[in-house]
Amino acid sequence: MAGNQIRLEIERREPFAGGGSFGDTGPYERLFGKVHFAIDPEEQGLPNIVDLELAPRNSQGLVEFSGTLDIIKPVDLDRGNQRIFYEFSNRGNRGLLGFNYGVGTDMSKPEYAGDGFLMRQGYTLVWSGWQGDLIDRGGNIVANLPLALQDGKPLQGRVRQEFNPMSDGILSVGVSAGAERGPDVQPYPVLDRATATLTMRQNETDPRIPIADSEWELAKAETKDGEVALTPSINDLYINGGFKTGWIYEFIYDTEGSRVMNLGFLGIRDLLSMLKNETHDHAGNANPLAGHVEKVYGTGGSLSGRVIREFVYEGWNEDAAGRAVFDAVHTHTGSGRLFQNQRFAQVGRYPRQHEEHSWPAECYPFTFAAVPDPFTERNEGLWQRPGTDPLVIHLHTEGDYWVRHVSPTHTNPTDASDVEIPANARMYHLTGAPHMVRALDDPDWIGQLTPNAISAIPFRRAIMVLLDRWATDGTPPPPSLLPSTADGTLVKAEEVLTRYPAIPGVTLPKGPSRLMRYNYGPKFETHGIMSVFPPEPVPGEEYPLRVPQIDTDGNTIAGLRYPDIEVPLGTCNGWSLRKAGYAEGEQWMNTGSFVPFARTKAEREAKRDPRPSIEERYPSHEAYIAAVTRVCEERLSEDLMLQEDADRFIASAKARNPLDPSVRLEPLIQSGAFRGV
Repeated sequence: MAGNQIRLEIERREPFAGGGSFGDTGPYERLFGKVHFAIDPEEQGLPNIVDLELAPRNSQGLVEFSGTLDIIKPVDLDRGNQRIFYEFSNRGNRGLLGFNYGVGTDMSKPEYAGDGFLMRQGYTLVWSGWQGDLIDRGGNIVANLPLALQDGKPLQGRVRQEFNPMSDGILSVGVSAGAERGPDVQPYPVLDRATATLTMRQNETDPRIPIADSEWELAKAETKDGEVALTPSINDLYINGGFKTGWIYEFIYDTEGSRVMNLGFLGIRDLLSMLKNETHDHAGNANPLAGHVEKVYGTGGSLSGRVIREFVYEGWNEDAAGRAVFDAVHTHTGSGRLFQNQRFAQVGRYPRQHEEHSWPAECYPFTFAAVPDPFTERNEGLWQRPGTDPLVIHLHTEGDYWVRHVSPTHTNPTDASDVEIPANARMYHLTGAPHMVRALDDPDWIGQLTPNAISAIPFRRAIMVLLDRWATDGTPPPPSLLPSTADGTLVKAEEVLTRYPAIPGVTLPKGPSRLMRYNYGPKFETHGIMSVFPPEPVPGEEYPLRVPQIDTDGNTIAGLRYPDIEVPLGTCNGWSLRKAGYAEGEQWMNTGSFVPFARTKAEREAKRDPRPSIEERYPSHEAYIAAVTRVCEERLSEDLMLQEDADRFIASAKARNPLDPSVRLEPLIQSGAFRGV
């Protein structure tokens, strides 16, 4: 593998999920430790790594870094299915056992394994550290990447942060605490208060209001005995009187300490190539999976779905010997790309309508196959290396159209006409489902309506079976299921909002989050250096967006329709608007909302709700169960649902009578768990 060196360090080996057995595969074990890399920066054909030339070298001229390694494997690998299922960790977390409806974080507990879905099929699960801006807490998935050095000193530069506080009484925040980056992200310290600027605005499009220097400090605030105590800190921002809920605060300042972030992608490539193809690591340690890997599949949701798209686009799916790394990938709700290959990268940030709107993530190219960009001379697609591009099944949700600019992934960026999906790709729209599931009783909910809590897990389980079948014996999955401009199921937002039923008490969004091209500076695309703060929209350069057309209930017509949409109990929106006190009327992150139907005709008429009531749709509980059963049978016949999940849907329908006023109207399967029976 060129001049690259890999060393595995297994720190502990222990039974998984209490040592229980999973079908024909038997018991599983967990191997936890680190993987160490020493890579040749002169490797021929190496994809671009910003500032690699500034990374320190060891005595052999190699660049060293390391990351977390976590493997869950059958004790007897001969009983496994000879397949690695690799999850691109999202912000250091593990979500892979969501496929099993697993709960908790303790891998030694049986409940972590849920119903054992992945284990019963024989998968070996692998995580490794790739995200280099995380603080190592001991149990999270992190990469330890080197700083870029110039004349032996860390690089200095300028960064921009946004904060959007969601609760009262916040006096100070960490400078890396915005946009879900949170306390596990390494902060970029403030070098010089005098050159820093701080502004605020209530809505994304409002003019920025400068905050006077006398009103803020570099300090961490605590309230003691009713008094505010400040501790000076170059990593914390304090505002006199506290932050206003829902407002956007923008902090621009000079900092230092940029890591060579794209080494994380190289680590994924080389680790998986070694696990699949080698018997030992460079130090002579045995490969714990040697001879038992026929296929490697990858998955990721949201941020880590974007990671996969960027990983393939940049050329990392071909190892140093020219072999494909991933045979197939499943991306979920990751509709854009991930801009980690830049100086002073901040991996966890992403744009929405209100928050972080100008952060680069949804940028050309958008589609798998090449389509010309109307604003440049580029003609690219994400999958542009036929010899090594993996099979891909991509899922996205209702909210991805309204908040995350997903329509350009299957429409032309010039006129929003339909773009053909290539033969090695499938795309399915999960009709009615939200991007981000929030529990119905979420205490942090600030939306005007009830959360849309439809779980994507049943969809994703069926997709994994299809993906494996496709990669194994060439059986293609069902055709893509998407709203389309050609048949009128993908339209301008104004058409949807005009058609939306006039439900009393429901306020509609102004439209989807817009997708402009921004000027981030002359060296951003070529050298990963952002130099325009804040970034500036390029005049006249905005990509056309479309959203799914709806029926008379307000539910989307096209896509992969599961029982909650085919047999609805209300309207499932891909958008959710903020309530008063939190930038009222702006879209609330990636969340969706739910507007239940009236239960009776009398209630509907009293509320002046134009949508037929539940009793007008389903004359009895038995009729409702029969309707749910029919939809499950249809999805089963299409291979778009698993029998065990059909059983879950039907059992949930039997357990909860929607005609009963004491029964809460909610999804049949929600928040990644099976609820109701």
